[in-house]
Amino acid sequence: MLSVEAAMRAYAPRYGGDPELWGILGLIHDFDYQRYPNLDGQGHPNVGIAYLRERGWPEVILRGIAAHAPELTGVHPESDMEKALVAVDELTGFIAAVTFVRPSKNIADVQVSSVKKKWKEKAFAAGVHRDEIERAAAALDVPLDEHIGIVLSAMQENAAVLGLAGVK
Repeated sequence: MLSVEAAMRAYAPRYGGDPELWGILGLIHDFDYQRYPNLDGQGHPNVGIAYLRERGWPEVILRGIAAHAPELTGVHPESDMEKALVAVDELTGFIAAVTFVRPSKNIADVQVSSVKKKWKEKAFAAGVHRDEIERAAAALDVPLDEHIGIVLSAMQENAAVLGLAGVK
């Protein structure tokens, strides 16, 4: 979630958004997943949305969380912030996976071309929905290579916090 926060903060200025608000959405969007992982509509993210609503969280955050899982909530991403969350969510995990297979385990050694090379290997990080990332980047009007670059750069700038600064 820290990676998603960093990527959301990086995207916010591009769309005139508030980096703090976008970052908070990125940070908390999956906060309930480990406790309520069932994806049948009775778990994540609906449990988390209800919890936050009871505590008075702003509707823009609740809607953003709902929009990142439209198949479970019926809420589809409409705002740039919602579209960005969908676009960066799985990509951050993919980039982390690319980093972890490098000998240095340092994200500073990862380039867009490194990510694209692994992108083509369907067996690598097979659970990542590449087509969803591609559609979401297109919905933001950002070419895939540029999208990967934005997210990669945000993660590189936060490497130590993300545990991606390499082996010591």
